[in-house]
Order: sequence, then C-alpha cells, then structure tokens
Amino acid sequence: MSDARLREEICRYGRSLFERGLTPGSSGNISLRLDDGGWLVTPTNASLGFLDPARISRLDAGGELVSGDKPTKEIPLHSALYETRGSARAIVHLHSTHAVALTMLPEIDARAALPPMTPYYLMRAGKTALVPYYRPGDPAVADAIRGLAGKYSSVLLANHGPVVAGDSLEAAVFATEELEETAKLYLLLRNLNPRYLSPAQVADLVKTFGLDLPSHDDHEGHDHG
Repeated sequence: MSDARLREEICRYGRSLFERGLTPGSSGNISLRLDDGGWLVTPTNASLGFLDPARISRLDAGGELVSGDKPTKEIPLHSALYETRGSARAIVHLHSTHAVALTMLPEIDARAALPPMTPYYLMRAGKTALVPYYRPGDPAVADAIRGLAGKYSSVLLANHGPVVAGDSLEAAVFATEELEETAKLYLLLRNLNPRYLSPAQVADLVKTFGLDLPSHDDHEGHDHG
C-alpha cells in the first residue's frame, strides 16, 4: 500500500474511533510500522477525528522525525511494543471509557485483566495485561512493556487506557474495539456471578483458530498502579 493510502487509512480509522466516542478530544494515537523500519504516527495534541494526512508524523527507523508535525509523546510506548512484538505492524492507543474504568478495579489480575468472556475477545485481543500507572509520555512505561516480553498484543495502562498491537491497522482497531466491549460486559456483569467460557471451551478456540495465549506463568507480579 502506498504512503498516501496508509495515511488515509490512519485518518479513516481515527475518525471512526473518535466519532463513536472511543477516544475523546485530542486523546489517543495510532502508528503504522513501514517496510523500511520507519513509522507513520499521529501528531501530538491531534484529535483522531480531524487528522490531516499530510501532517501525520513520518519517523525513520531510529525514531527521528523526517516530516510532518511533532509526533505523539507516547512514542516510547509504541516503540517498546514494536520492539517486543515482532509481528506488530500497527498500534492503537485509546482512552476508551470502559477499558479505563476496568483498570481502576481492585480485583483485576495484572496477567489477565479480563476473564474469557467471549470467543471474539480471545480471538482478537487474546489475553490482556495490566501495567501500573505512569504519567503520559513517561519513558519508564517502555520498560514495563518490555517486561511483558512480547507475550501480549493487548495491554491496559492503569488509569490511562488500552494499547493494542496488530498485524495490520484493521486488526489493531478491531482488537481495541473488542477489548472495549468486553470491558463494558465485565462492568455490566460485575458481582453477578456470570458464566465465562470454560477451560475446555478456551482450549477448543486455541486449537481451532491457532491462538497464542500467554499462560499465567508468563507475566509475574505487577501491582495495579
């Protein structure tokens, strides 16, 4: 896909996410990793609903700005996820309401922030890790992401929002949407003793769709921020 088409794709998905209330104001950011190792990334303080393709930041493989506006301050977050998730071609970070709310609950397991509620949550987002709170743009968040060793494609930042990698922008957007809807389901059903997918049902999904889900041993002991 040409550079121009990729820029248009970022704008199209950004506008869709914004218009559906999944990331308000100038919150959230999107990046695409290019074949030469560089990136296209949304600028700092830019609303995803009103992106200009010509002003999207173009970074080289070293993370230096080549053209466009100054990039989002969340570059360390994106960089660490690309570094540890070799298959990642796109990353979406939002401030979606229900996913953020989920991160504030005391019972959330940092190794599996959501239980296996639906097949599409597992098929699109896999399991979701929770990392502690860091101020937006703090380079230390990169170390927290690296600590996950690339085992999670979807991560929740405590009191902040989801960051999700995919092998295409479409996949990353769909996974982020699935994560938000599953967080909403969890909040609706909290303390109602809902019936989740059984271990056998999860195993069937893993076998049928070739899912690569991290085990509980893969991510130890983050506190909840």
